[in-house]
Amino acid sequence: MKASAPGAGAPVCPPVQHGGPDAAGVPTFDFSTNGNAAGPLPSVARAVADADHTRYPDPDYHVLRERLAGWHRVDAARIVIAGSASEFIQRLTRVVAHRRRVRRALLPNPGYSDYAAAAYLAGVATASWLAEVDTSIRQEDDVPALHDGGPFPEPLAGDLYWLTEPMSPTGRTLGRTLGATIGRAVDAGAIVALDLAYQPLRFDGLELAPEADRAWQVWSPNKSCGLTGVRAAYAIAPCGEEALAQALRTHAASWIAGADGVAMLTAFAAPAAHAELALQLPCLHAWRDALAAALRDAGWHVADAISVTPFFVARAPQDVDAGALRACGIKLRPTGSMGLPGWLRLSAQPPAAVEALIAACRARSAGRAR
Repeated sequence: MKASAPGAGAPVCPPVQHGGPDAAGVPTFDFSTNGNAAGPLPSVARAVADADHTRYPDPDYHVLRERLAGWHRVDAARIVIAGSASEFIQRLTRVVAHRRRVRRALLPNPGYSDYAAAAYLAGVATASWLAEVDTSIRQEDDVPALHDGGPFPEPLAGDLYWLTEPMSPTGRTLGRTLGATIGRAVDAGAIVALDLAYQPLRFDGLELAPEADRAWQVWSPNKSCGLTGVRAAYAIAPCGEEALAQALRTHAASWIAGADGVAMLTAFAAPAAHAELALQLPCLHAWRDALAAALRDAGWHVADAISVTPFFVARAPQDVDAGALRACGIKLRPTGSMGLPGWLRLSAQPPAAVEALIAACRARSAGRAR
């Protein structure tokens, strides 16, 4: 187990890196975030544009929670509104550490670094489970291999067990093992948190296993909607955990989501938004495949085969530097803070962006050759 709780021998919080705009401004061509590059979804964008910013939202979000509950066919008492998925990750970790005496968080590796940061801030130790990756990737240096007994450690009573479906940064899916994994962890007494940030964007159409009802489901639709600047998300408590859901609502700051966030979540919980997304997924799939093919032709090692999402990880040739590309207005996402050093995560982008990336790589290579 790798301890990350505050105290002796734990001098710093685990690093957290993000894609998107940075100190250099907004990238001209941004492969570093996983927002829907074919978006925004028209119905959701209209709802956000029409949101009433002159008034507070209902601080208890009664109508919104009823709408989301109806969409997911659960009781509204199980719905918790969040400022973002990252905000809820911190809140859930903090509350279960206090109320349920959770002392260990099991984290996917590679995986989103906010899980570890939240554990550190809550005084919770961490242990990593190694997410299975494609054989061709595991042959590369510095890429985690499988545990001998399989990718999942045995959870213990009181653990907070994070799963991501599909996973970031690889885009890999747990597939039909997800249900059994959740069931085994819950039966052992663990609290399972299932991050579903990319579930609506998956290409294989696989629906969640029924056992997902036994996990905390964390939904952040802004990525699927193509509106990552709108910060709002929600969680669905496991059946029977309504009291803990109420405690989590109590621990939220007042008006945790603003008017634009309420509008986005409300519109996303409607058939129109999902019909629009279904029309965009083939375009995203084609863009992702074109990006993978172009990178391969340029000498990159590309791991798109394991991904069911519009993003994948790739390793650039030695003469390609992500920092130099950023100076050219092209941003990629290094995955070192996610447990996959030496790799980059790239998201599907329109043809003009792919052409700019390949041209910049070739220009850098040519310059070095001279």
